[in-house]
Amino acid sequence: MSMSASQVRVIDPVLTEIAQGYRHSEHIGHTLFPRVSVPVSGGQVLEFGKESFKLYQARRAPGAATKRIRFGHLGKSFALVQDSLEGQIPREYLRDAAHAPGIDLGGRAINNTLRALSLTLEYEQAQLATDTNNYDGDHKVALSGSDQWSDGASDPTQAINVGKESVRTSVGINPNTLALSSQAFNALKNHPTIIERFKYTSRESVTPDMLAALLDLEQVVVGKAVAFDDEGNDIDIWGNNAILAYVPSSPSGMEDPSFGYTYTMDGHPLVEKPYYENNAKSWIFPVTYERIPVLTGILSGYLIQNPA
Repeated sequence: MSMSASQVRVIDPVLTEIAQGYRHSEHIGHTLFPRVSVPVSGGQVLEFGKESFKLYQARRAPGAATKRIRFGHLGKSFALVQDSLEGQIPREYLRDAAHAPGIDLGGRAINNTLRALSLTLEYEQAQLATDTNNYDGDHKVALSGSDQWSDGASDPTQAINVGKESVRTSVGINPNTLALSSQAFNALKNHPTIIERFKYTSRESVTPDMLAALLDLEQVVVGKAVAFDDEGNDIDIWGNNAILAYVPSSPSGMEDPSFGYTYTMDGHPLVEKPYYENNAKSWIFPVTYERIPVLTGILSGYLIQNPA
């Protein structure tokens, strides 16, 4: 049965555009799980393995059949989850209570709401990327003792190179991204061998960009997000981990091989038309985000546990 016009959600296109461009500066999950649109709320994950980097024999003789290739294979099922929150602007914040909030004030309400939704997504992405059960024995290592980067006798560059080589020999391409927890980043940037490499070229503190150049990576990102549970206990979202991964810088869609993606419903996150609520004497801005982070090419990732 088709829905009537009154039942169909009315979208605010301007505020939805603001919502879709939102990025939290301290969140890094999107670097491992970039957002790609999907038209349905459930299906099968398009996964990638060695076949995505296979050297195909494409040459053909006149009149011969043309070979066909497929990109990835259908893996485990996915089902998008829907998060929804409402931003609130009390009428007292407005100069003229008779008018609705302008785009600037509405955009700030949307961004505050998206900050909460983004933190939830960041937590889910970190849980996927740091779960040892998702990696085989050749794509993870747990450091201890003098191998940890907080020990000056360790060799963090060698540990990272081992991970890069593991990915390269598994799928035929080098990882281009290193995601570091705050603990891992502090241990790496303060390691004596790292400081030694830069002491003649820079007096500044070692930055993620400097590490990326040193390690021959496209990007090094640092996860600094902290959340709090219902009891007020703090959760260091990225823990004590480092993740190497291959992720396309500008994926055209889910067909591009990648460590992971955030499957996102077309047009999300979306903002419904704001409305005024008399009881709260406030303007309300409903925001809905239907998405799920998924691992699509785990062989292109490498997990380093307890680097600090």
